[in-house]
Amino acid sequence: MKQKIDKILEQILVILLAVLVIDVLWQVLSRYVLASPSSFTDELAGFLLIWVGVLGAAYVTGQKQHLAIDLLLQKSKPAAQKRLQLIIDGCVALFAVLVLVIGGSWLVITRFQLNVSSAALHLPLGYLYSVLPISGLLMVYYSVTSMLNVNKEEA
Repeated sequence: MKQKIDKILEQILVILLAVLVIDVLWQVLSRYVLASPSSFTDELAGFLLIWVGVLGAAYVTGQKQHLAIDLLLQKSKPAAQKRLQLIIDGCVALFAVLVLVIGGSWLVITRFQLNVSSAALHLPLGYLYSVLPISGLLMVYYSVTSMLNVNKEEA
């Protein structure tokens, strides 16, 4: 299951990044070559950057490649490393639930209720912020999977 989610997330990130590159290239081309800057490209680039950044954070969490200060983990004995890894994964899951899933869902719901739209694209901002609970759920899944793997190793 994890490998399927990883593959789908990789493909989504590649597509988003490709669209971001095309958008920025069009922005530069329209501004400097055509002397007629496009009105939506700046906003779209910002939205795509947010999605790539937040979904990318979920992806690297699942790959155990996220930025971490693991000095304490490295210096610990193997038995303590497993307990510490469980604590770390638990903290990541707790953060993801509280901040990204609950806080992000609240943000999405209120943006849709207040009918807040972006200036240039006229997109409801709820769509932009929906990446927060999606990424939060992915981080929770990856953290729980990691915790279960640590427990399997102990058994």
